[in-house]
Amino acid sequence: MNHLELAFDKGIATVTMNRPEVRNAFNEEVIGELSAAFLGLGERDEVRCVVLAAAGTAFCAGADLNWMKRVADYSHDENVADAEALARMLRLIYRCPKPTIARVQGDVYAGGTGLVAACDIAVAADTAGFCISEVKLGLIPATISPYVVRAMGPRAAHRYFLTAERFDAAEALRIGLVHEVAAPDQLDARVAALAGALVQAGPAAVKACKALVQDVAEKDITQLLIDRTVQAIADVRVSEEGREGIQAFLGKRKPNWLLPAA
Repeated sequence: MNHLELAFDKGIATVTMNRPEVRNAFNEEVIGELSAAFLGLGERDEVRCVVLAAAGTAFCAGADLNWMKRVADYSHDENVADAEALARMLRLIYRCPKPTIARVQGDVYAGGTGLVAACDIAVAADTAGFCISEVKLGLIPATISPYVVRAMGPRAAHRYFLTAERFDAAEALRIGLVHEVAAPDQLDARVAALAGALVQAGPAAVKACKALVQDVAEKDITQLLIDRTVQAIADVRVSEEGREGIQAFLGKRKPNWLLPAA
């Protein structure tokens, strides 16, 4: 891959956007590489969680300027195809069967906020800055909106989508866009701690739990939804991993999915 670096350590895969010279802005090549990376990592049994990180001083400045220049001359059909590629990338991250963590530093603009919101967990340096800036260009944050609105809620989205104000990491924490804020020199330690907790859990249970959250979020509590949750827990209890987890707990031993110590 030309614009990403992949690293693996004890069940943790780290995908690092590596275009610091353009503040990790994305174009069609980056979108394709991110799509391929998350699709592939989601299928690998040895991967227990995925960290999305970025090289340099910024996490992601949104769209690459050269890409935007090309898009400006696209036809409507070409714009649809282009937007579909971005939407597919975000969905692949959001629906990745492995738990995902965004490691956030520096500027996070426009589509960069979509990357943060599409991950299950987001940890930001306290010096990070955010801006959903599309309306300043006469555009709208359409493809990122399903994920960003879920993360920050519609009330905060009304403000920050419409004003394109820049806001800091403390505000991102307050509105729910990120889960935790850390000093820059503690950012890696906090991400490592969360990743370490994820790889200690049952991998099938984590996959099912992630899908459960996505399935029930903001849904009406109907009998159909209740029936689905009843079926889900019954399926897990009789699964090989579920039985192993219960037997290990009752037997006061470690479950067999734990990775060996280094």
